[in-house]
Amino acid sequence: MVILRHPIAGVSRTALERFAGRARRAAGLRGEVNVLVTGDAELRRLNRQFRHQDKPTDVLSFPGPDPDFAGDIAISAATASRNARRLGHSTVDELKLLLLHGVLHLAGYDHERDQGEMARKEQRLRRNLGLPTSLTERANGSGRRPRS
Repeated sequence: MVILRHPIAGVSRTALERFAGRARRAAGLRGEVNVLVTGDAELRRLNRQFRHQDKPTDVLSFPGPDPDFAGDIAISAATASRNARRLGHSTVDELKLLLLHGVLHLAGYDHERDQGEMARKEQRLRRNLGLPTSLTERANGSGRRPRS
């Protein structure tokens, strides 16, 4: 299920739900995924509450309690729009990149600890899904995301 709490022109809930299913299958993730597209203020609040980091962020993932429910993903529409403009691709593509990144976290990948395994997986899936440069590729090839 996708909730567009912060709608973006040209972005449909249905299209994001279809992509979420494709990303989930591509990553080998079982179980349902909920996606919330909201604003910077809510992502900052969630980041502070769950990661103890008092700053906005682009995407957060919250693993589910059982195999039937993989988890929740929260995405900042404002950050996605800014990143898309800065990087020269559409906001829809940026939302899909963030969604893919979140799905990989729900599948157990952790770019902060895995010596580039998530970066390689994300790069391969990004290409297979026809998406522009991934989050992990943006950090000068270091395998680390520029904003956490």
